[in-house]
Amino acid sequence: MDILVASQGEYSLMPELAGGLHLDFADAANAIERIAVAHRTAPLSALVPTDDLTVELASLAGAVLGLPHNPPQAARAARRKDLGRAALAAAGLPVPAFRRVDLFAALDLQLQDLSYPCVIKPLTLSGSRGVIRANDRQQLHDAWQRVQKILADQPIPEERQFALVEDYLPGAEVAVEGLISNGEVQVLAIFDKPDPLQGPFFEETYYVTPSRLPEASIMRVVQRMQEACRAYGLREGPVHAEFRVHDGEAWMLEMAARTIGGDCARVLERVIGRPLEELVLECAMGGQPALSPPQLAAGVLMIPIPGAGLLRRVEGVAEARRVPLVEDVVIAIGEGYAMQPLPEGSSYLGFIFAAGPSAEDVEAALRQAHACLKVVRVPAWQVEVG
Repeated sequence: MDILVASQGEYSLMPELAGGLHLDFADAANAIERIAVAHRTAPLSALVPTDDLTVELASLAGAVLGLPHNPPQAARAARRKDLGRAALAAAGLPVPAFRRVDLFAALDLQLQDLSYPCVIKPLTLSGSRGVIRANDRQQLHDAWQRVQKILADQPIPEERQFALVEDYLPGAEVAVEGLISNGEVQVLAIFDKPDPLQGPFFEETYYVTPSRLPEASIMRVVQRMQEACRAYGLREGPVHAEFRVHDGEAWMLEMAARTIGGDCARVLERVIGRPLEELVLECAMGGQPALSPPQLAAGVLMIPIPGAGLLRRVEGVAEARRVPLVEDVVIAIGEGYAMQPLPEGSSYLGFIFAAGPSAEDVEAALRQAHACLKVVRVPAWQVEVG
């Protein structure tokens, strides 16, 4: 198939494989018109958004061009955590008690009758950026101020001004990858997150599949995933969701109408037998691809950033690559570049990939490889000129 890459850069991200279309994602009306002009020149068969920023734009453009798409309100609910929560509650699905708060209004009036512990999180953003647990009023006040600063550069005023506060849910956490075609949800994989995610920040590290949850819990996660997609109104394309299993129930933390982020999608090739991106493109073009049953367990470690500073080097990478079952170790931040951990940070140091006969073996290999790494960093000094 011929590919046209629409991005905020002037040129295609893959110049030898695809053409480029320069868009301003903040100006949806103009972006849609430019996509329509491209469609009239060389008719498009599908629009595939690749991240949270483009999900809603692709749905609006799909409606204009008459191509398969998610309803714009469904795409918006999948991008905005407050709207997603409201859609789940309206459908009668289990959701933690939540409220949308104004970060620039009086705190006390908005937090009456609030239960602790609670979690404050941005309306958008991903990768747990800006998500903070508070065990009492003072901790919430401190977290409130941090979230204000994190959101200061968000381009949409509403998403700078408001945040979500909801009850903290204990329990095991899993991630679910799926594909939706004509409203039917196919679950591709369920990943355990074996490290306890209890806060105050919620940095994701280990993803391992197949899940080792009891069968009843897995069935409940799949059921709630399907119900949540219907509640949002999603009908087409990839979906990535996060659940907490608590008191015998699967509570959806969030859901996005896109694939899993970053290089983590590579681990799915071991599960579905082909690259996830290839599968998404084939489904977008109307195909019904057959998937091979998983032959191996697989997992990825999103290597956490140990602290703020400039990366001097990462030692032990070669040793980590020699660990049995480890397939690759990728350091994503270049030497000399700044590192910033959560909740302010928005990236990982890198990724470790492994595959093997069981989820237990894969997790052990990832942990052994991670133990080989030593991150050397130096302070980053800020110089103000004035």
